[in-house]
Amino acid sequence: MHNSKTGDSKFDSIPLEWVRAFETTARLGSFTAAARETGLTQPAISQRIANLEHQLGTKLFVRKTRAIHLTTEGEAWLPHVQAALNSLRDSSEALFGVGRNKIVISASSSIVQHWITPRLPALLEASGAEVTINTMVLSGDAAEEDGTVKIRYGAGDWPGLYKAPLFEERITPMAAPPLLQKAEDWRDLPRLSVSGPRPSWRNWREFTGQPTTSPTALRYDTFASALSAARAGLGVLLGSLPLCQADLESGALIQMSTEVMPHHESYWLLASKERISRRQWEVLRASLTK
Repeated sequence: MHNSKTGDSKFDSIPLEWVRAFETTARLGSFTAAARETGLTQPAISQRIANLEHQLGTKLFVRKTRAIHLTTEGEAWLPHVQAALNSLRDSSEALFGVGRNKIVISASSSIVQHWITPRLPALLEASGAEVTINTMVLSGDAAEEDGTVKIRYGAGDWPGLYKAPLFEERITPMAAPPLLQKAEDWRDLPRLSVSGPRPSWRNWREFTGQPTTSPTALRYDTFASALSAARAGLGVLLGSLPLCQADLESGALIQMSTEVMPHHESYWLLASKERISRRQWEVLRASLTK
């Protein structure tokens, strides 16, 4: 007697983690990048895809010495897989996310104070979420796991994440009005410097070709501290125009030069696609980016 069940096939028992490994590798174009995004090892990603190919009875990737490429079958299947995974994620959020609409944002104190806080009313209204702000005491990667959403300084080359620049970075010298009375030329005034990856006074000199004549008076490890010192009249700050907009509009600081230096790095809004819904991401991006 034939006892096969209706619908019983090799496609009924494909583990979801194999399919996710295929989608991540196809999207990023690398076993190494897929391993980094998923937190698995490269051999584990490779094994899952090999198991999937065996189960399907077809090759999904052409493997070369230094590169991989989708086969014709892989290219044809990828959009269906991505649509299915997106539908699964969105439906899960819609059905099971009620009551757990929480967003945790990790950012530096300067970003929290001068960028996020003025935009929180819009974010709260649009998201309806409970928002927690974690101030990053150390730079960048030290707080990578502290929040659902991270704001980091860089060029935007982080793989496998939702990402959007907060603003286009523009740099120029600025100082408090009382300080200007101490010298005829602002370039003779004490300078404030900030440690870290941001543009330095050396970059400013290279950009303008105009050297400053005074040495650095004070050096800070955070932009927020350096900005407070500039407001107090302790020196000239090489400041971010978007971050210091309120101080410039109020007159607490004055722009020293008509020249403005663009910079290829800026602050980026980042979120894991596994820890935040697509709807939450769109609300965040609309509320927090310029």
